[in-house]
Amino acid sequence: MRRRDFVRTAFASTGFLAMPAIRHSALAQEVSAITLLMQHGLPYLPQMIMNELKLVEKHAAKAGLPTLTAEYRHLGGTANLVDALLAGQMHGGVTGMPALTTLWSRTAGTPSEVRALCAVQSMPYVLTTTNKAVKTIRDFTEMDKIALPSAKVSAQAVCLQMAAAKEWGDENFAKLDAITISRAHPDAITALLSGGNEINSHYAAAPFYQIELENPSIHQVLKSYDTLGGPTTNGVMLMTKAFRDQNPKIAGAVYAAIEEANALINAKPGEAADIYIKATNEKRIDRGKMEKIVADPDNVWTTTPQYGMKYVAFMHKVGTAKRMPADWKELFLPEAHALNGS
Repeated sequence: MRRRDFVRTAFASTGFLAMPAIRHSALAQEVSAITLLMQHGLPYLPQMIMNELKLVEKHAAKAGLPTLTAEYRHLGGTANLVDALLAGQMHGGVTGMPALTTLWSRTAGTPSEVRALCAVQSMPYVLTTTNKAVKTIRDFTEMDKIALPSAKVSAQAVCLQMAAAKEWGDENFAKLDAITISRAHPDAITALLSGGNEINSHYAAAPFYQIELENPSIHQVLKSYDTLGGPTTNGVMLMTKAFRDQNPKIAGAVYAAIEEANALINAKPGEAADIYIKATNEKRIDRGKMEKIVADPDNVWTTTPQYGMKYVAFMHKVGTAKRMPADWKELFLPEAHALNGS
């Protein structure tokens, strides 16, 4: 299947065919509207705040672009978001370090080179299961099925590969790939809580794993920080180098908006929780619990990349990323270079 046909098939059920592709002429400095994509869950709280408070528009106006508008759209998995970027259906989107690593490795030095504007946050994800026999990843069998945002390419998928490599050796890093299945978090939690046979495990982001673990039939198997050694960048804002270079004021406005959103989360977690509940129509977690989840010390609301090179080094070692950057700054646009990243 040709790339164009694949992209059209991938977007047929998401509504993206109704949104025209960004043409080269539309990238002339500076565009009047931008589209930013995100997925589901608490890791995307900064984008929800940016949307609610019109922070991109605020900072664009300060930069002399008073008519800029920002539109926020959801996609259910990393693979779909990556396809949207490559198809020219978006100007920026939040995804994990593995997707950034793959895209940069494939596009570095080309006109469509992809980098990250900055980090968005560092947050853990937790592998849960209804299978009482599973205490560690060694206990999974071919009878189990682990849901994650996108098989093989999402941050959860790569982190599971890293855990497998630690358990069985680097040559067996893909040992658990065969029992993973691509599902958006809302669909995965519904399947897990329903007790169906297709999915019995979920490598989940907040607040989905908190909801799951309140169910006595579900328990925790693994936390990503166990594998990674501590707080590690979960989300980054992807953007092509060409778009940033042709629209520096807009890139700066997006960066400033993310920083302001994170500052609000850190200073006023209750207000941030209110925005999350409103944006997602969350009914399973009350405001008090959501505020505690937002303020969990495991969550680091920062634009500074934290230990993202752990993913890059692993992917290069096992051959899923062909290039190895000299340092983290090669993966990021200039807006982030003054940060104390890693």
